[in-house]
Amino acid sequence: MAEPVPARRPLELLIAAPRGFCAGVDRAIRIVELAIEKHGAPVYVRHEIVHNKFVVDSLKAKGAVFVEELDEVPDGAPVVFSAHGVPKSVPAAAQDRGLDYLDATCPLVSKVHRQAERLVAAGRHILFIGHAGHPEVIGTFGQVPAGAMTLIETVEDVARLAPGDPANLAFLTQTTLSVDDTAAVVAALHARFPAIQAPHGEDICYATSNRQAAVKAIAGACDAVLVIGAPNSSNSLRLVEVAERHGIRSALIQRAAELDWAFLDGVGTLGVTAGASAPELLVRELVDLLSTRFDVTEREEETTRETIAFKLPRGLEAEAA
Repeated sequence: MAEPVPARRPLELLIAAPRGFCAGVDRAIRIVELAIEKHGAPVYVRHEIVHNKFVVDSLKAKGAVFVEELDEVPDGAPVVFSAHGVPKSVPAAAQDRGLDYLDATCPLVSKVHRQAERLVAAGRHILFIGHAGHPEVIGTFGQVPAGAMTLIETVEDVARLAPGDPANLAFLTQTTLSVDDTAAVVAALHARFPAIQAPHGEDICYATSNRQAAVKAIAGACDAVLVIGAPNSSNSLRLVEVAERHGIRSALIQRAAELDWAFLDGVGTLGVTAGASAPELLVRELVDLLSTRFDVTEREEETTRETIAFKLPRGLEAEAA
């Protein structure tokens, strides 16, 4: 007589919504796909189109070639600029070489770029809240003359500021920051420089804010939270921080195969979310893997519904039709 199969331990998955791809990421990936359809392979992409290895590898398989700098792009080849934005010098260099380029910069990042230009044109010095070295920060600083912006990362940075004209300041922010951290830095700026000019509307993008709010909504009901995203994805890292600030164990994984099963010891309810560059396919992959060891039940907790979509650049509409 066969030995009875031991019952699998139950595991409830509380899946945050919104999660995964945002409109800017959808648009950027589509731009690369349509450029390949229009021009044929290879199409070159300067930097990762979005911060996700699965997405990058999928586009490589379709004919995209990822490079770090423009001088790696052969003469006459089409090139796409990433969703994070690039300094003005990059499209200028592409034009000088006669390259056929497409700009996949997220429109919400482009909005920050235009604000930076207007503020500097008005004679204000910009205090930019962001993470040093992030492509979005590099791209935004590259919209204005050197010295026109100062990077601020923490409340402590605010205390150390010694601006030449404290009455003529403005601030902007990276779009993928922690909502709570940024609010603290902004409060410190207002306290120190009451005349500082704030941006028109919120710079932190809707998708970043919504995904953080969704994690806050499920955190109290979870024993642990898994975030699917890349280690160089700012918005994904912020989701881990949000869970941890609610006293919940959290971990970032790129794919289900990276899961450390010991992380689930003692976990009855597991929160699951995905950063804005992670496709839903990777969430399903994780659920399928968990189902091999646990008796899984799923429940989605939706805090808001996203309906935003961004237009494609001119010249690609016909390919998309």
